[in-house]
Amino acid sequence: MNKSDIRKKLLKIRKEKNLKNFEIDPQIIFKILKKTKNVHKIIGGYYPYNYEVDAIKILEKFENQKYHISLPKIKKDSQMDFFSWSTKDPLIINKYGIPEPTSDKVVYPSVLLVPLVAFDKKFNRVGYGGGFYDRYIKKIKKNKKITTIGLAYSFQKVKKIQTNNFDVKLDYVVTEKKN
Repeated sequence: MNKSDIRKKLLKIRKEKNLKNFEIDPQIIFKILKKTKNVHKIIGGYYPYNYEVDAIKILEKFENQKYHISLPKIKKDSQMDFFSWSTKDPLIINKYGIPEPTSDKVVYPSVLLVPLVAFDKKFNRVGYGGGFYDRYIKKIKKNKKITTIGLAYSFQKVKKIQTNNFDVKLDYVVTEKKN
C-alpha cells in the first residue's frame, strides 16, 4: 500500500473508533528520556487535531515536572517553528483550523512529540503529507540533538512504510499499549 492509501485507510479508522479510552501513559515517555539521558527540559508537543492522540494531557504532566513546553506554528513555505507555551496560555486558530500559541518566543525542543497517521516497526511514519515535521526535524538536527517520539494508537501500526529521501525516521513510537 502506498502512503496515500495508508493515510486514507487509517484516518477513516481513527475517525470511526471511540478513542476516549485510549490514553498514553506519560511515564513511558519519562522512562525513554531517562534511558536516553536527555536532561534538557524543553519539549515540543502539538495540539491534537483530527482524532490524534491527545498530547496536551501529556504536556501537562511534563509542565508539572518543570519542563518548558512549546507548540508549533505553521509558517510560509510549509515550514514551522516551535514557540514557548504553557497549558494556561491562550491559543489562536491557524488557517488549517489547528490551535497555535500566541507567543513570539521561538524555542528549540530537545524532545519532540510527533503526531502521525501510521508507523511501522522501524519507526517510519506517515503524516498528513505536508512534510512539516520531516523538514523541521532535519533542520533542527543540524544544530542540536533531539529525541523524536511519535504518539500513536496501536491500531495505526502497519507492516511497512515505503520511504523516500524526504522522510525522517522517529527515534521512538509510543502507543496506549504497554510494551
